[in-house]
Amino acid sequence: MTDHPYRYLPDHCFWRRSVASVPPEEVDPVVRAAFRITREDRIATAGSCFAQHIARHLQRYGFRFLVTESAHPLFAPALAERFGYGIFTARYGNIYTSRQLVQLLHRAFGLFRPAEDLWPRPDGRLIDPFRPEIQPNGFASEAEYRADREQHFAAVRRAVAEMDVFVFTLGLTEGWISRQDGAAFPLCPGAAGGTFDPNRHLFENRSVGEVIADTEEAILFIRERHPGVRIVLTVSPVPLVASALDRSVLVSTTYSKAVLRVACEELAGRLEDVAYFPAYEIITGPHTRGRYYANDLRSITEAGVERVMQLFLGHYAGFDPTAGEVSDAPSSEPATERWTLLEMEQVVGVMCEEEALDRPRMSG
Repeated sequence: MTDHPYRYLPDHCFWRRSVASVPPEEVDPVVRAAFRITREDRIATAGSCFAQHIARHLQRYGFRFLVTESAHPLFAPALAERFGYGIFTARYGNIYTSRQLVQLLHRAFGLFRPAEDLWPRPDGRLIDPFRPEIQPNGFASEAEYRADREQHFAAVRRAVAEMDVFVFTLGLTEGWISRQDGAAFPLCPGAAGGTFDPNRHLFENRSVGEVIADTEEAILFIRERHPGVRIVLTVSPVPLVASALDRSVLVSTTYSKAVLRVACEELAGRLEDVAYFPAYEIITGPHTRGRYYANDLRSITEAGVERVMQLFLGHYAGFDPTAGEVSDAPSSEPATERWTLLEMEQVVGVMCEEEALDRPRMSG
């Protein structure tokens, strides 16, 4: 038998040694961290529904989750969350696509003003087309809406100025844009506000090149204003609620996740201090046998989120959540012993505007 390069590769390069013969709960696809994160670092988050779990666990384990847009102190925590406060760094709701991210930055810094920037409801209340579900029942007046939006933009600018680490979770390639100026909406108009008009609204499905261009533009935009920000890119393991294409939503989900995964690989490979963290692989890998998905085969169980955060904090921050104390639980027991199997299988609710696409039709 002749010599060959594979003889000298480490175990993590081989499926049998690092996946098939390892207990499922011990499979670790993170070989090394691209950089270090400390408890003093201000960590900002944005992206799809899954990014909300990251923010929640950063706070739970005492890391410095950056919040630049907070609810009034008299708001109860549940009410604040219902209004979109604290689930991300600012009150932008879910940012599903790379195009949404770069346009949010441009809007916050006064470089882009969409033509369609207000959706009136039949009862006179107003919906923000780019944050359609952060204000239950909408805004009472245009003055209230515009004042809130200016406060929001200021919070986005502050986030850019103060973040040390930015975690962005890419979720979708499908989306709807304005035919007039290309403004990207988080939801199809008409699903949670506004009125769908095929003459004004256009479906798009972003390609690898387009996702790379958008995300790189956003990263460079942030770094022009705050050099040295470290970027962590992840891909959401949550499947699409629905696909606008005439094909199986399963096929559309596979396409979207493949595009986003390739885009992250390209960006992490050529941009300094940009890392890809394999949350997608941790949740969806065949070693899990689906155990990290709830009964709807879409929601991620708490056990899955715990595993993602254990590996993320372990590799990037040198912190083991299963051995240390959590900020909201003063018990001396390890975190894993405080959680029953039932609790680990529970699904923590998140704000997910995309679910509006599959709500029942209204009769009459």
